[in-house]
Amino acid sequence: MKIYLGFVLLTLCTATLAQQPATPAQQPATSAKPLAVPTTVRQIKEALEESPNPILYTKQILKKRFKIDTITVNQTRHFDGLADSLAYNGTEKKVYGPYGPKGEQFLVQLLSKAPNQFYHISQIFIDTSVFRFRIADSIGNLILKKLKDGTATFEQLAKTYSISGEVNANGDLGWIARGALYPVIEHEVLAHKKGEVFKLWSRAGLNIIRKDDDPKQDTGFALMMQVFL
Repeated sequence: MKIYLGFVLLTLCTATLAQQPATPAQQPATSAKPLAVPTTVRQIKEALEESPNPILYTKQILKKRFKIDTITVNQTRHFDGLADSLAYNGTEKKVYGPYGPKGEQFLVQLLSKAPNQFYHISQIFIDTSVFRFRIADSIGNLILKKLKDGTATFEQLAKTYSISGEVNANGDLGWIARGALYPVIEHEVLAHKKGEVFKLWSRAGLNIIRKDDDPKQDTGFALMMQVFL
């Protein structure tokens, strides 16, 4: 999926290559003045943002080494690093940076974005590497009973019982991309209605899930180019 998407996005970015008029560097020397090559970081960023084909511009005019990657956004709240943060929050065509230590700096341009489906869920996770299966199951049933009779809220129970990072957000996992959840969890999320709470076993342990919202489309993939200075 990732390789195919990268190919599609890259094809979209380069499909106009054959239609692009020859750049001054490609035209006969007598037809026009040579195109001025930007030298400062600011000039390079502006030139890339204005170029109708930044990949071709980087290769033929800037003559810079570059790298193109397909970035996957797994969550819209917590990011693994710079790449997926820029992929989700960045603006198409805009150039960011420079990043990296002196002598190894690079710019990042967001070439295009593609959507994916996202699920908003909350979770109380009982880790079976900590609790035996029978104990975990008993805790899960107790949690469901408390929710049913109204003696505790999901958020309170998540703080008390969950053994995972979401405990700091009262169990709220935020919006998670299709494919980032265990298949068994994703299947059950689709099968339940908004607001419903259900219990299931995954290979990690016992998951008590609340479906907080209906699925939505959001930025799930991006094609990005690194230009090395």
